[in-house]
Amino acid sequence: MTAHFPDHFLWGTSTAGHQIDGGDTASDTTFLEGVTPSIFKEPAGLACNSWERWEDDLDLVQEMGLNSYRFSVEWARIEPEEGVIDNTALDHYDRLTDGCLQRGIEPAITLSHFTIPNWFAAKSGWFNHDAPAMFADECARVLDRIGDRIALAITLNEPDLPRILVNGTLPAEVIKIQRSCLDAASKKAGVARYRAGNVFNPEELTSLELGFVRAHRQAVQAVRASRPGVPVGLSLAVIDESYVTEKGKQLALSKRQSCYAPWVEAVKGDDFIGVQNYEREVFADDGIIPAQPGETVNEAGVALHPKSLANAITYIHSQTGLPIVVTEHGVSTEDDDVRCQFLKESIPPLVELVRDDVPIMGYYHWSLLDNFEWISAFDIHFGLCTVDRANGSFNRHLKRSAGVYRDIVASTVL
Repeated sequence: MTAHFPDHFLWGTSTAGHQIDGGDTASDTTFLEGVTPSIFKEPAGLACNSWERWEDDLDLVQEMGLNSYRFSVEWARIEPEEGVIDNTALDHYDRLTDGCLQRGIEPAITLSHFTIPNWFAAKSGWFNHDAPAMFADECARVLDRIGDRIALAITLNEPDLPRILVNGTLPAEVIKIQRSCLDAASKKAGVARYRAGNVFNPEELTSLELGFVRAHRQAVQAVRASRPGVPVGLSLAVIDESYVTEKGKQLALSKRQSCYAPWVEAVKGDDFIGVQNYEREVFADDGIIPAQPGETVNEAGVALHPKSLANAITYIHSQTGLPIVVTEHGVSTEDDDVRCQFLKESIPPLVELVRDDVPIMGYYHWSLLDNFEWISAFDIHFGLCTVDRANGSFNRHLKRSAGVYRDIVASTVL
């Protein structure tokens, strides 16, 4: 089957349903936000109210001069109870898709951006033997409805992230709270093993990855059966692992082998692979070197390295040979001057790769809006736009960085 990529570079921005929509009552994440103890700092609630304000979001994308928008289609909205399909949710995504096209924006969809239906999580989620078939049914349902109008389909968002987190960056106290949160959810749901899309127990990680791989393969088949010409792949979280010593090199290579190697086989035959990069990790003899005095850091205290995106792309392309779509890239900061500079420094190396004939099909900045950033709730800021949540208006305001991004796109010839 031949996938048909757009004949131009896709410049866009990314969002995810639970993080912006609001009122996502049937999802596993909403359920976990309401148990005690919860790993989530606070519930998403109305988030950015994008379920109602989606036209405003698309207007912002258009105002920035972008030609694509990546959003997630939420399974929990479409099938809030097992076997019960909410056609009004499908109608919503129909309108959203048409709204994109009316503005000259090509839709890119994510079929599972972490969240899953509560009923699916109560059946052990991705650990369930029948999970791949159930997910494939959902993918077919979505592609049958809007697949004739989308630029590309992403099956799973960052299925390698749990492995990355376990490899040194997930504190022991967070692991403990995650375990307690899942135990509380199992008890509240009255099931033996409630398992979510993005909260996990480390000892179950290998089985979780197997479930993701099986689900991805069946989802690809479902997408191609419904819409043979739609490019389909998944997105990986990719940290730019670097090193300054020989032992550091071994540590960096070991992490890459653990986190990315399993996916090289899993994505064979896909039309593209999504790369999502936010940072570099520099290894020395004792592990990752922390940010040094004077370095610019993000809200997590991690030093910014604008060339990390180009390095991550180069690595993943060398491993898979697949065309690349940068499905996420950005910086968490309240200092928009930092974001402006980060955009100016990180996109030119990407452009050079394109000009050197590396098959990069598009770039989606994370994120359109300051939104609900999972366990950190609203304390982390990735948006090109602010949202007035405190006064309940949910009005959007473009930051200066949105103008910087617009100018970069307008002035770049590929």
